[in-house]
Amino acid sequence: MPDNAHIAVLVLVAAAVTWALRALPFAVLAPMRHSAVVKYLSVHMPVGVMVMLMVYTLRPGVASGGLHLVWLAIAVVVTAGLHIWRGHALLSILAGTVVYVVLMSAF
Repeated sequence: MPDNAHIAVLVLVAAAVTWALRALPFAVLAPMRHSAVVKYLSVHMPVGVMVMLMVYTLRPGVASGGLHLVWLAIAVVVTAGLHIWRGHALLSILAGTVVYVVLMSAF
């Protein structure tokens, strides 16, 4: 059975590695803050991520077709319309999800 000193060293090493892995991205990105590439990605990447999430989420529904596709389209229209109208992402996502779940459960 390992003694207390051995366990303490293991915990310290694990803590140091965890801290280093969390700090490394900030240390690497600090010199690149004024880079044109980083500025471009900071503007366009959130939209790209949302498009990829949308495609990943909607793909099974589009493939199934039928009435499921109609409920999916209604939920997407509600989500997009509410987001355009209010500009609040969390509200529009929650409302679209609720509409989709209610439509799928009721019919």
